[in-house]
Amino acid sequence: MKNMSTRLVFEYWDALRGDRAAPERGEIEPGALRHALTDTFILENEPIGPVFRLAGTRLCALIGQELRGRAFTALWPDVESQGDMRRLVQTVMDESAGAVAGLSGESKTGTPLYLELLLLPLRYRGRTHARVLGALSPAASPDWLGLDTVESMRMISLRMLWPAEAARPPRMPQRTEPPRFVVLPGGRA
Repeated sequence: MKNMSTRLVFEYWDALRGDRAAPERGEIEPGALRHALTDTFILENEPIGPVFRLAGTRLCALIGQELRGRAFTALWPDVESQGDMRRLVQTVMDESAGAVAGLSGESKTGTPLYLELLLLPLRYRGRTHARVLGALSPAASPDWLGLDTVESMRMISLRMLWPAEAARPPRMPQRTEPPRFVVLPGGRA
């Protein structure tokens, strides 16, 4: 994770979840994310796919409109990318794993922009597959913010953040008897 907003949101989410796969949506305190709140969003799982429930002000300014109620996949112009994003959000919910993606974007005037996308699972009233906490932040705040908007984005890198149990190396089985010394034939001639 390269961007400060991404790191802050992940560290907060990770501390909240503890040993669980994902924290409850009700545990999220906006004040704890005050330094990353403008880049933060919450997606709700709807029959049409993930929909913005909340979106930070800088994120809305980057896109050029209020995102609440809008489909998350609508941020990508082509159908293939929309399908990829829908599958990525579904994987985050199915596997209770986070995802960090590097995005290459371009403004309407052709200015290049590099962004980082973070997606983290949330439970909602005990239900899994309900909500996703995320952040979408530029590597550097563009000087055209408020004057121009992002027109296209494409994913250039992806890393899954698996739950801690899956990341730990498997335990070696404990021996019940002492090791035996075995001599194998062969050796020097």
